[in-house]
Amino acid sequence: MHAQGLYDPANEHDACGVGFIAHIKGKKSHSIIEQGLLILKNLDHRGAVGADKLMGDGAGILIQVPDQFYREEMAKLGVILPPPGEFGVGMVFLPKENASRIACEQEIERAVLAEGQVVLGWRDVPVDIEMPMSPTVRDKEPVIRQIFIGRGPDIMVTDALERKLYVIRKSSGHAIQALNLLHGKEFFVPSMSARTVVYKGLLLADQVGVYYKDLQDQRCLSALALVHQRFSTNTFPEWPLAHPYRLLAHNGEINTVKGNFNWMRAREGVMKSHVLGDDLQKLFPLIYEGQSDTACFDNALELLLMAGYPIAQAMMMMIPEAWENHATMDDNRRAFYEYHAAMMEPWDGPAAMAFTDGRHIGGTLDRNGLRPARYIVTDDDFVVMASESGVLPIPESKIIQKWRLQPGKMFLIDLDAGRIIDDKELKDTFANAKPYKQWIESVRVKLDELKAEPSESGSTIPLLDRQQLFGYTQEDIKFLMSPMAAAAEEAIGSMGNDSPLAVMSNKNKTLYHYFKQLFAQVTNPPIDPIREAMVMSLVSFIGPKPNMLDTNNINPPMRLEVTQPILNYDDIAKLRNIGAHTGGKFKSYELNICYPVAWGKEGIEARLASLCAKAVDAVKSGHNILIVSDRKVDAEQVAIPALLATSAIHQHLVSKGLRTSTGLVVETGSARETHHFALLAGYGAEAIHPYLAMDTLTELAHGLPGALSPEKAIYNFQKAIGKGLLKVMSKMGISTYMSYCGAQIFEAIGLNKSMTQKYFKGTASNVEGIGVFEVAEEALRLHRAAFSDDPVLANALDAGGEYAFRIRGEEHMWTPDAIAKLQHSTRANNFNSYKEYAQLINDQSKRHMTLRGLFEFKIDPSKAIP
Repeated sequence: MHAQGLYDPANEHDACGVGFIAHIKGKKSHSIIEQGLLILKNLDHRGAVGADKLMGDGAGILIQVPDQFYREEMAKLGVILPPPGEFGVGMVFLPKENASRIACEQEIERAVLAEGQVVLGWRDVPVDIEMPMSPTVRDKEPVIRQIFIGRGPDIMVTDALERKLYVIRKSSGHAIQALNLLHGKEFFVPSMSARTVVYKGLLLADQVGVYYKDLQDQRCLSALALVHQRFSTNTFPEWPLAHPYRLLAHNGEINTVKGNFNWMRAREGVMKSHVLGDDLQKLFPLIYEGQSDTACFDNALELLLMAGYPIAQAMMMMIPEAWENHATMDDNRRAFYEYHAAMMEPWDGPAAMAFTDGRHIGGTLDRNGLRPARYIVTDDDFVVMASESGVLPIPESKIIQKWRLQPGKMFLIDLDAGRIIDDKELKDTFANAKPYKQWIESVRVKLDELKAEPSESGSTIPLLDRQQLFGYTQEDIKFLMSPMAAAAEEAIGSMGNDSPLAVMSNKNKTLYHYFKQLFAQVTNPPIDPIREAMVMSLVSFIGPKPNMLDTNNINPPMRLEVTQPILNYDDIAKLRNIGAHTGGKFKSYELNICYPVAWGKEGIEARLASLCAKAVDAVKSGHNILIVSDRKVDAEQVAIPALLATSAIHQHLVSKGLRTSTGLVVETGSARETHHFALLAGYGAEAIHPYLAMDTLTELAHGLPGALSPEKAIYNFQKAIGKGLLKVMSKMGISTYMSYCGAQIFEAIGLNKSMTQKYFKGTASNVEGIGVFEVAEEALRLHRAAFSDDPVLANALDAGGEYAFRIRGEEHMWTPDAIAKLQHSTRANNFNSYKEYAQLINDQSKRHMTLRGLFEFKIDPSKAIP
């Protein structure tokens, strides 16, 4: 589906039923497929059905390639299949339109030949066309065919064939995408493998085994069956979106998928793999825009697998358990997670994952354990795992083990070895396989442990003028900053906001006001950042990221670690002189985001383009930490909003494949409340130094309760912002700052799409408004006010009026006058006073308070309102 109206494919999430059955010893049988389909039927209640009872959100089953069955079926078509493991099967959804279908088939065959493999033949997958099916589903139904691909003379083992099939699928998919066919979107490859095959579709749970006749054939054998029943939210169901995907089935949502997608795209420029070699370039782009969260995850997992990682290790990298605050964790295991943390940020959110590569099958939970997964082991060597107990009617007398997956834990069945590997053995094996602890200690630099630098002298511009430059108000200091500095806690306020949106306000607003934090769609129960502090982390790595596909630690970059992302004076001074501390292994470069006031608002666009070009040059010349700074603002220089500059530079470096070669630190006078820091993090800042907030607290410290020292006030402020970030992240179902960094968990309200597409790509802006020049104009108005002769601002900050009604302050829907009229009308039963009250409340179209206040009913006086 394309974006249209209020629908955006980026909002697709799901919360579903997942399960599998496997024979521990790898014994294949048709009954495993039958029992897998029964699990699917028993998970029917976890799927969605609309008003049309025959249309759900999709279901499917993944099994091992039924070799003998396919061999006999292809023999009927005159094709003799090679021995097992020497051919692969591609399950392909094709367009109904004949010419498009032929074009797609030809591209696949062309890719097979280009990779030196052999097209053995095609097979029409038999389906039950008489089965009752929703007209909507029937209309979307693809032509389903299988392609059989034999190994070429240069392929000796099945793993090498798997990699070639992966390259064939990706390269043919890119070629078909490039054809831009009208019906090209109907093309999809559910699986292409020598080991597994996926039967899925826009079907109900009980329809999968009926629709696909192959699954009814007694010759169809497998030692495992992985099933999934989909319940999507904010999604238009489609055939390709059904699970299982090629390696996994997922219940939950990946809340950081925007950031994960961006970081994967950013890594494409620097990835190298000794296993994939030159084939790696044929795989890009690894993930197409607009795919669902699970599809993105599956694509990333598949890359790791094909680059040589065992599937369990790849899952540990993508969904690590909570290691940062785990005091009793084994040192080697902690080192394993810390080593891989810089390679890849966690794919975070509630997740119960079942995964398989055809030889192993297992399950894992996210670090919070926000999705259920229960399993049993029977005395006849079967393992059943599912979203809940009781999915198969197994007598209690046959069950020898019954348990549930716990947060961050994993279990795996090795079908080749014929045994279950529990979480401890599995993770100990990987953690002890390589000297991760030694590797970490050789490349890690902790900012906290570096010698403190002398702090820079303060600005020559008076503090009041600088505060006014960045839109500080009396309320900011009284209601937000002072409580944080005094008690290391965010101030508590009432819910609700009756002031106008920033785009409709007649007051000068900073760019931060135009963004609203998103909330998780299906994260329940929500994370509690206080009681679940152990699974949450503010640790951040600044600087270049290692090659994700480097399995042997070949020439890794240094990593600079901070325990939390809010930097004080000493921290930023250390960063500025980081080269001296690290023998030149880190080099920082300052990007000044100020430009001459004389350029006016039109100057911002050219200045942003210049900043992006300078960032690219700096990275290419070996600078691996960029400091985005507005410290040089003065009477002649106006600062580009730090959020705009940060996002523009971050996204430009992503597009150039250079973002993973450098760190991004923001030094700004504008950030002073949690929302500001969350936004800067969400758009790419690995660390933030709010110098003006700290200058303000230094001035205020002695007047705060307890007569705090400036250092203590700043420490408390850092701590309070850290707690605030954890709270914000928890509402989105995100546990780690590294996952949140670059994740863009915001929507814009009041910014036009041309601006968001250019500088905040991937951010929804359903209510458009101003553009980049108007943003610059607001910054210029604040600048002029700071250096004006306005007597109101000569000796004091603007009152604000955002949190409480103030004369000459921000407008509010509920004014003292309106409340007085309401009270008077009700106490005195005075209808005239009530009409005055109603007029004040209803007259929003003139005061521009809310979006709905801008609408009017079209009324025909001759007709009653319907």
